[in-house]
Amino acid sequence: MKHTRRLRARPDMVHVGPFFTVAILLSLVAIVVMGPARAAETPTDAVRTTVNEAISVLQDQGLKHPDRAAERINRLKRIADSRFDYGEMAKRALGAHWNNMSERQQKEFVDLFTKLLTASYADQVGLYSGEQVKYLEERLEGDDYAEVRSKMIGKTTIPLDYRLLKKDGEWRAYDVVIDGVSLVKNYRGQFASMLRLSSYDHLVQTLREKVEKYKEREGGQVPQ
Repeated sequence: MKHTRRLRARPDMVHVGPFFTVAILLSLVAIVVMGPARAAETPTDAVRTTVNEAISVLQDQGLKHPDRAAERINRLKRIADSRFDYGEMAKRALGAHWNNMSERQQKEFVDLFTKLLTASYADQVGLYSGEQVKYLEERLEGDDYAEVRSKMIGKTTIPLDYRLLKKDGEWRAYDVVIDGVSLVKNYRGQFASMLRLSSYDHLVQTLREKVEKYKEREGGQVPQ
């Protein structure tokens, strides 16, 4: 029987498990498209082409030295910033409430959500222990959406799917699905619970506090 890890939301909880973190770490570079010349590649080609770069960063023994921790995270963040559509992720994570927000609030939330994701993988980057990705198939929805199915192979084998959309000729990630559980949907459930039991202001304050706690644990080395 397949057991899926699910997280119960509480008004003050914003959490993703270690499998999500490892998947995000692999995804940071796995989804890079190396410039306009590769724009015609399939989503799977785009993922496969540069996955070795992600593994190289994560396995680089020099970058594992405490004095280079910030450099390691900054390399991952630069890649993530260029290839993850944080705006789309934040919008989907907030759900229907997004449409009730002002443009200023939406910008504020995207910025905070981006910091939360960055802080979460910075906090748990040491969890990576040699996992590899094997690609299975891709599914296209029209010209602009795709899902690349794969599996993460390590001590255990975990289904790992990437959801991408095409913007300006490049495939950008807006969700990662681990063992059938969507990262965005996981956040949406937690956010919806907080909004239902409290308020948007409380949600924002909770996210800010969560980011600050990550920063404290990392000695202020979480990239902004």
